Amino acid sequence: MQYISHYQSPLGEILLAADELGLTGLWFAGQKYFAFYLDKEREEKEIPVFEQAKKWLAIYFSGKEPDFKIPLHFIGTDFQNEVWEILSSIPYGQTTTYGEIAKQLAARRGLERMSAQAVGGAVGRNEISIIVPCHRVVGANGSLTGYAGGIDKKIALLQLEGALKKEYFVPKHSTAP
Repeated sequence: MQYISHYQSPLGEILLAADELGLTGLWFAGQKYFAFYLDKEREEKEIPVFEQAKKWLAIYFSGKEPDFKIPLHFIGTDFQNEVWEILSSIPYGQTTTYGEIAKQLAARRGLERMSAQAVGGAVGRNEISIIVPCHRVVGANGSLTGYAGGIDKKIALLQLEGALKKEYFVPKHSTAP
């Protein structure tokens, strides 16, 4: 059984989803792939993981790095889950590139190389925005691309963390997966 709850953030309404194992989703209302893996049958109910997630979000949106982890339950392919685990390790206030994640994946799998585009597709399907910080991934050339919640929210989140660099830019054409 999946459960849902709502959270009003400074950047708009957020829908939270969870099951008995942990948080399964965190989406901005109306974002691309909104609630993609959310069960059709679900119950709106406040459960402990939602209390933790809302506390985490309140600390985060106050401009501080939360000092605790929330139980997460990734629902995706093995490849997506592996990418999302790497996303979870990107430190607060720092960024990385799709290519760097591809290099990490290739090394883990004993491969010579991995497609940054495939990584981009998995990053774009991240179901647990903010807490699994896909907003911290930028293009190799500094382009702010591929954030399902919208580039404006990606910029705001990077600014909040002090991670928005002057060389970052919004591309003229979206490259979102």
